[in-house]
Amino acid sequence: MKRIILFVLTNLAVMLVLGITASLLGVNRYLTANGLNLGALLGFSLIMGFGGALISLFMSKPMAKWTTGAVVINDSTDPTHLWIVGAVRTFADKSGIAMPEVAIYQGEPNAFATGAFRNSALVAVSTGLLESMTHEEVEAVIGHEIAHVANGDMVTMTLIQGVLNTFVVFLSRAIGYVVDKVILRNDREEGVGIGYVVTTIVLDIVLGLLASIIVAWFSRQREFRADAGAAQLMGRKQPMIHALARLGGLEPGELPQAVQTMGINGRPSGFLALFSSHPPIEERIRALQSA
Repeated sequence: MKRIILFVLTNLAVMLVLGITASLLGVNRYLTANGLNLGALLGFSLIMGFGGALISLFMSKPMAKWTTGAVVINDSTDPTHLWIVGAVRTFADKSGIAMPEVAIYQGEPNAFATGAFRNSALVAVSTGLLESMTHEEVEAVIGHEIAHVANGDMVTMTLIQGVLNTFVVFLSRAIGYVVDKVILRNDREEGVGIGYVVTTIVLDIVLGLLASIIVAWFSRQREFRADAGAAQLMGRKQPMIHALARLGGLEPGELPQAVQTMGINGRPSGFLALFSSHPPIEERIRALQSA
């Protein structure tokens, strides 16, 4: 529940900060004496919509390191570290991507991949994951994360989020204008009334929640593809199936907002499952078995 609330609030907060900044700088001049300038509003919506998503993308790797305390081990001589780095290198070569940074962080069983570009990614595993899984299962999880990178999932999710954010900003302000001028009949020649302000705020929240549900759905489809990608990299399905079964019996470790959608596991249920970035473990195993 906490992660979902943080996910929604972070996205709304970024959009709010950008909106205030745009107002102070006079960028959002889409309300004119002649009414609503749809072209200007669309431009403003694009800046707002993609601004927050792109900021999150480009800050994802440093934020992930900072928030998890992940330590990069690419140059380590520790035998365990050499094995992990070797597995990442093998899968990266098979996938045709540059060698990512590899890191370990203290925490419950989980792993994630992040980064703005396929060839400058970060793959991290937790100490809990290493302690609770066999070598083969850990390698399957690493293959899953490499599949995310090779599929360009970080950029894809950013584009989807940006497009949806753009629609949220555009529709909330266009509808707010209609409510203020047409329904409430605000006839002020300059500016808008309280109807516009209230409607825009409410719709930013409501449409933002709907956008989060759509993004979460895309994210769940991406998990199935990454599971299949791990099986392909491993050369067989069983290691990934065993890794998923093992994860199903473990409490997934909390991940920071910046990387939670790229984690290997999550476990919301009921209505909150609509906001989940990961499908239930049972569904992922069934999909992999039937592939």
